[in-house]
Amino acid sequence: MVGASPNIRDVARRAGVSTATVSRTLAQPDKVREDTRQKVMEAVEALGFVPNDRARVLRRQTSKTVILLVRDISNPFYLDIYKGVEEAAFAAGYKVLMGDARDDDERISHYIDAVRERHADGVILMIGRLPARFLEDPARLPPVVVASEAIQEMDLPTVKVDNVAAAQGAVEYLIAGGHHRIIHLAGPVDDYLGTARLEGYRAALEAAGIAYDPGLVLSGDFSLVAGRDLVEGLLVRGAEFSAIFAASDQMAIGAITALRQHGLQVPKDVSVIGFDDTLIASMVDPALTTVHQPRRDIGFAAMQMMIARLNGTTTPPDQIFPTELVVRGSTRARPVDTPSP
Repeated sequence: MVGASPNIRDVARRAGVSTATVSRTLAQPDKVREDTRQKVMEAVEALGFVPNDRARVLRRQTSKTVILLVRDISNPFYLDIYKGVEEAAFAAGYKVLMGDARDDDERISHYIDAVRERHADGVILMIGRLPARFLEDPARLPPVVVASEAIQEMDLPTVKVDNVAAAQGAVEYLIAGGHHRIIHLAGPVDDYLGTARLEGYRAALEAAGIAYDPGLVLSGDFSLVAGRDLVEGLLVRGAEFSAIFAASDQMAIGAITALRQHGLQVPKDVSVIGFDDTLIASMVDPALTTVHQPRRDIGFAAMQMMIARLNGTTTPPDQIFPTELVVRGSTRARPVDTPSP
């Protein structure tokens, strides 16, 4: 009939798949190959097909749900971010779902496609990259806000801190305390956070006239295990250093574990600085000197930015929050008569 609404057979015919595949794609997209899912969803969009169980939501054009997609859901760093997002969401009548990216393109695509398929209204990204298909065709992206990270290849609305300046300030504090051989436990150096904090580390050395030694920079995944294993390797090799600047609190605490296992005391033998000021930073012994970033405020601002976007309101492209170096018991100045390694 002319003017009749498209049905599932029309979608299957256009996508070149069976009606069962269309049904499975709509009901369980994670169970369908990405290329098949893409063909089906392109047919859905082209035809304007609306499954019956989603028709009411699509008529309203909103689900009142936002996805918060994080790198690693087990990292306590994200707890206060979530609290801030949830507070702003609750006040505006939205719900928040948290997704675990695990540095996996398929998982990232799954959550972004869930928004494109109207299961949620937008996604707040706390990851440092996107799968190639979104970079190559930004029109595929649903409403997006980036929190605490940056997608360097794309100009997306972002809420973050100045990671370069924060890292530089932390390393300058160590240098002012007489430390010249400073290990940097970096994050992944091929994404934003790892690159920015390494840049700050290098800037502090350069400003102090200290030669950059790539042998003192070790890259990990921000985890406790990475921090422990990287420092373990340094100690086994007999590397000389008096301080460590870690790109996360977890890496810093892992480093302290390795130092203790080798009979070294913090801060008597080695000073350690972390980044993030998570709850655990103030609870370890000695309490960790670290860069504080206002995580709850970042989460709250990111959700407010998302709501503004969903309402069609223009927002600033970036919002940058201040950081603070919180000095605790894991650092001290080197005695003036101590030979610098």
